[in-house]
Amino acid sequence: GEARQVRRQQQDEFRELLLSIRGLPAALPALPLELTVLYNSLLFTAGASDSSIKGEAEGIRQGLLRVLEACGACGRDLGMEELWQKVLQEVTMEELQAPLHRLGALQAAWWLAAGRLGSVAGLFQLLSTAEDLERARCSEGQNKLLFLIKAWRVPPEGASLPLVQSAKDLKEILCTAAAFLQGLQELEAGNFPTALSLLQEAAGGFCSKRTLAQIYTCLGCCAQRMGKPQTALQHLKQALQVDFQCLPALSHVAAVYHELGETDAELQALTLLYKALGKNPPAAASSSPYFLMRTELLVHTPVLPSLLRHHHPSEVKYLLAQRCLQDGRVADAVEHYLDFLSLLQEGLQQQVPLDGSSALPRIPEVFLEAASALEQAGRHQDAITVCEEVISRTTGLIPWVLQVEERLEEPDCSSPGAEPAGGLLSQKKESLCCLAWRAAGYLHQGWAWAKLGESKEAVTQFSRCLSDLLHVHLYVKPTENVQAEVEVLQKIRLLSLIGRGMQFLELGRHKEALLDFQHSLQISPGDRAAASYLVQALWKLNRKQEAAAQWQKFSQSSPGENGQQQGQGRPLPLYLVSCLEQTMYPHSEPLARSIQDYLGTAAQDT
Repeated sequence: GEARQVRRQQQDEFRELLLSIRGLPAALPALPLELTVLYNSLLFTAGASDSSIKGEAEGIRQGLLRVLEACGACGRDLGMEELWQKVLQEVTMEELQAPLHRLGALQAAWWLAAGRLGSVAGLFQLLSTAEDLERARCSEGQNKLLFLIKAWRVPPEGASLPLVQSAKDLKEILCTAAAFLQGLQELEAGNFPTALSLLQEAAGGFCSKRTLAQIYTCLGCCAQRMGKPQTALQHLKQALQVDFQCLPALSHVAAVYHELGETDAELQALTLLYKALGKNPPAAASSSPYFLMRTELLVHTPVLPSLLRHHHPSEVKYLLAQRCLQDGRVADAVEHYLDFLSLLQEGLQQQVPLDGSSALPRIPEVFLEAASALEQAGRHQDAITVCEEVISRTTGLIPWVLQVEERLEEPDCSSPGAEPAGGLLSQKKESLCCLAWRAAGYLHQGWAWAKLGESKEAVTQFSRCLSDLLHVHLYVKPTENVQAEVEVLQKIRLLSLIGRGMQFLELGRHKEALLDFQHSLQISPGDRAAASYLVQALWKLNRKQEAAAQWQKFSQSSPGENGQQQGQGRPLPLYLVSCLEQTMYPHSEPLARSIQDYLGTAAQDT
């Protein structure tokens, strides 16, 4: 705070000095001093900036025009690039060369911040003599912009007025920023080896600890995308060693461990991240207070904030819950989901970005995942309560009849006031999602009541789920745009039919059970769970010949033919995985023996 105040004061003083100089006609003897004052003033402007510097460097144009005016030339109608070209080619006065070169380096900084890399390269080409370029000599494969910046010879400092930041430091910062910026651009374009080499160059450059940690984080992301997880981990650990507050590096570490299937290490990283996000870090602890122009002020590209996005604590808490549930750590999953739901009560929606960058799924899905965890932990009554919340909240959002047709009728957009089909489609998708969530709520309640030994109540909930899904006319080939939503509804329908059939078997209502299993096989031919239970229902109904025929057919099919796992290659939503596991048919040795005995006897009779 105090240092910033001093800088502001110095900035104002330099600005006033510059204004008083410019109140006089442009004169060659005074120009070196004027250009040095302008250089210092612009550095204080950059130093006062919190993020990246933007726009044109205020005052450079006027400074160049005053140089031309003093030399009896004019350039008011020229753009900045042409103006620099004219000044550097026509002004040969020795005393002006150093101040003009320093000002040129500052111009390059502003253009670099604006992403005008071609303009920067052109300017350094003008600032360097043919001998400089020949001496440096660009080797094949070397980055042209970096070569041109490095080839520029820094002018010696004059004794007239001290510089608030040396041109030598400025050159180093330009090199680092140019390497970092181009590395990010290549990373975004998918040119990973080039990106890696540029980012490594930037890591050896001139920057604060905070920026160095960011560069290492980007190197980690690049290595991860190249399929080199161990290298990625090395870079990300370097980022954390340089700046332990670089929390995006920690979230990338968790992602790499997830990719490697190292769940313990991933959960450890996520736990550390959650704890760290709970503490308020000291402001700007690792940025460098010593330089006015800094690398981070010049690197301005949309890919950087996405790579360095700070997660909200609730997103990390959700990831912990989700990973524990996926890995079968049910007790931990329950604890994390309940923590998350309490965070939700504290107004979570306002704090999490809704631009698709968040790790959070839709809130009803989180509730259903929590219910699944509670169910697996044996807390069936709590699971029923959580599902009731989903059912009550989605009920008002579902139209009475939903039709998913072969093709969406697109309104004629040429007619006035016609609504584009996109709006209609997203509305339909949203309704299908709400329907899936409510139906899944009833499905989970059915299983919870079944586990509590309340088969009649379970049948009621499964039936509610199935009657919900009667609202949708499910076509074999629905509109591609809603295919994913329709597949989830089909899966819920299948799981509910098998679940209800199982409860009918428990209640001795074998005919009703048989109908449900037959219906299941119509929805998903070859489903092993439905086929197994169908055999059991037929056997209990004393339809032994049919049961044996179905059993033979089922035994001969390979497990790979089972269409149950992941319809159309899409993964099953996490909240349905436990329901799928509950429908798995427990292999019954006595039934298999009875059928084999029956088949043996039938063969002898024949």
